[in-house]
Amino acid sequence: MAIAVGDMLPDASFKIMTGEGPAEITVAQLFTGRKAILFAVPGAFTPTCHVRHLPGYIENYDKIRAAGVQEIAVVAVNDVFVMDAWKKSSPGAEGKVTFLADGSADFAKAIGMELDATAHGLGIRSKRYAMVVDDRKVVALEVEDVPSTAERSGAAAILDLI
Repeated sequence: MAIAVGDMLPDASFKIMTGEGPAEITVAQLFTGRKAILFAVPGAFTPTCHVRHLPGYIENYDKIRAAGVQEIAVVAVNDVFVMDAWKKSSPGAEGKVTFLADGSADFAKAIGMELDATAHGLGIRSKRYAMVVDDRKVVALEVEDVPSTAERSGAAAILDLI
């Protein structure tokens, strides 16, 4: 069953890149006691994700922060090295968006947001969505019906829900 508004984020962990190399970060560390936006993409560097979805969050960073959001994070079913390369290849992302690797789709599966893209040679991925989280509780959630669009889960739409 997919996560819904009112649900709590499950205990889970992601990989992030630090100055010392790959490290683990938990849902509790990221979201406990904080207001956050978590958005998911089917894959780093894919056309919609790289050109239309991520840039909106970078461009609207100041507006999002002014609305009381303390954390903006993107998650994808990619390894930590790909996510780090994506961050470095995305102008303005450093220090604004936290890039979370869900390499085995454990988080996507735990919240019922896995996407079977094996027919396209991509394996199991994440659906494209964005959620507003307040102290680990999902207070708003938008899931794209079509993975190649980033309208309902884009920064402009999510700003209206904060």
